[in-house]
Amino acid sequence: MNFPPSQRHISQQVILEHAQKPRHRGKTNPIHLSQEQNNPYCGDIVQLTIELDSTGDLIKDIKFEGRGCAVSMASADLMAEVLRGKTITESLLIIQDFLNLIQGNYQFNQPFEKLNVFTTIVQFPIRMKCAALSWSTLETALKSYLHNPILIECERRSHLSS
Repeated sequence: MNFPPSQRHISQQVILEHAQKPRHRGKTNPIHLSQEQNNPYCGDIVQLTIELDSTGDLIKDIKFEGRGCAVSMASADLMAEVLRGKTITESLLIIQDFLNLIQGNYQFNQPFEKLNVFTTIVQFPIRMKCAALSWSTLETALKSYLHNPILIECERRSHLSS
């Protein structure tokens, strides 16, 4: 799949902007979920923290810390931007769509159209793992939580009794 130079240039600009000036770097407060993963092929590492709403079903905030290439850091920042305010179920579906996007098998519509900057990644297979790192990390955290939500429930109860 070949992309016109103008599309590659726009994608590069957006990726560099989010990598150099991330809007969602740091840690959430409070931290309800956290997950860390690395990409052994290139050394990228990402640590995600997630704040859920009082129902435990809605992502109030996602932040990331880590180090890596521009693709992996921009991907983490854009992921945090688009998944804030989404339910866990919605987020898991969007994660799957994103993983399909970077393989050239999907295109987002509004309001997630900005994620399409990663369609050019299909030309660079080694970068697919970089783009997918934060998304697969979040998927692991959310699926683990769905299988064992007890920790969040205990924290909610302690806030209610205070």
